[in-house]
Amino acid sequence: MIPLRRLFGIVISLALLSGCWDAKEIQNIAYVTALGFDYVDGKYKAYAQVLNFSNIAKNEATEIGKLVPAWIGQGEGKTVTESMSSLYSTSQQRVLWGHVRTIIYSENLLKQAKIQNIYSAVNRYREIRYNILMYGTKEPITKIFAQKSLLNFSPIESILSTPEQVYSQLSLIKPVYGYKVIADSNEGGGSCMLPSLAIDNKTWLEDEQKKPMLKMNGAYMLNNHKLAGWMSVEDLKGSRWLDRDLERTLTNVPDRGDPVATVVLINPHNAITPIIVDGKVHYDVKITVQAYLDELIESISEPNLEKETAKVLVSQIRNTFNKGLTIKSDVLNLEDSLYRSNPHKWHKLHQEKEDAFLLTKDSLHDVEVKVHFIHGGKYKSKM
Repeated sequence: MIPLRRLFGIVISLALLSGCWDAKEIQNIAYVTALGFDYVDGKYKAYAQVLNFSNIAKNEATEIGKLVPAWIGQGEGKTVTESMSSLYSTSQQRVLWGHVRTIIYSENLLKQAKIQNIYSAVNRYREIRYNILMYGTKEPITKIFAQKSLLNFSPIESILSTPEQVYSQLSLIKPVYGYKVIADSNEGGGSCMLPSLAIDNKTWLEDEQKKPMLKMNGAYMLNNHKLAGWMSVEDLKGSRWLDRDLERTLTNVPDRGDPVATVVLINPHNAITPIIVDGKVHYDVKITVQAYLDELIESISEPNLEKETAKVLVSQIRNTFNKGLTIKSDVLNLEDSLYRSNPHKWHKLHQEKEDAFLLTKDSLHDVEVKVHFIHGGKYKSKM
């Protein structure tokens, strides 16, 4: 039997314990998973995508294919912070920003060069991390946030939040994180590429009903935080060959007209060399890439296929460079090589020319591509 004095001490101790009086149940918190921003009539508009984590948590009771609703909040204010904070008054629950994985900017906001204001304000929230995906879009942000993934999976399982799953199979436009966008915009050489999201209504059906899906349809080019223009996926094909993080992509050979083969290309390596002649800078580009045969339509020898594939890559690189010139954007990031190897010359050229864009049609000099085939797929390579 516990002595009365000891029992009294235990009761007093328990009474003094504070416990977790302010603890909140997981289902009673509004977890923001994506943010969107627009700028209309002198005011910022903030959009918050909120998902019910109890519905999307992966466990044995999860019903695959069950529709998972996305709640979308809309705020407005004269400042970025005011537009976000205006959501609190009607959220009914505590709003948590620590799970934000994506930020989307409207094209209208990008045109008014407000991206730096957004990023600066958002990063002052201690809950929000730096490694957040960034996109631009021509679509209404509410429609983007409402899109589901295949089999009615939540937006968490779409390219909105996990684009790496698609990029590992088809590397066209590289996903970018916020810190990279700002770093590239602040650097002296090159432009920043901000992927753009669109809604595709043609590719997928659920039975006979069309099911819209998100896709990357191009990218916005930013120079010093200002919008230079937009380029489509077709326009940007050449830029992927200078991306050292490219995992896997394919091309027809030739890429125009009737192809003789389809090849998959991996592990590209590049070297950009600035050459100064009579005060003008030209750039030589050398690329080596591995490839394997994915489809053989007509008989062709391996050496000839390597040469023809190299021609395709050279053509795509020059086409992307020329498309970039039309919007005064260094899509291939050529100037970065001069900025790093000879910063004194780079600064001198920009001081001499009022127009900060220095590239001309003659700036891209020699483009050399070497393709090495490593295998022919499951079949032996008989070309």
